[in-house]
Amino acid sequence: MAQFSVHDAKTNLSRLIAEALAGGDVVIARGNVPAVRLVPVEPRGRRVFGALKGQIALDARFDEPLPDDELGGWNLA
Repeated sequence: MAQFSVHDAKTNLSRLIAEALAGGDVVIARGNVPAVRLVPVEPRGRRVFGALKGQIALDARFDEPLPDDELGGWNLA
């Protein structure tokens, strides 16, 4: 685990980012007390059209109007 002071982290931020992206454990400390860990952000990935095909089902009532009591909860009037 590599630990750096806030001052060193500001001075060498690009190098610390590269180290974290390479899998290194980068910790930034205030004084001698560890404060934060620098970790890479996981990519979200791409959305795939139709990825849930066959996993979601709609019944015959889907297009029917909502009952009045439930419709009132939407504050549309």
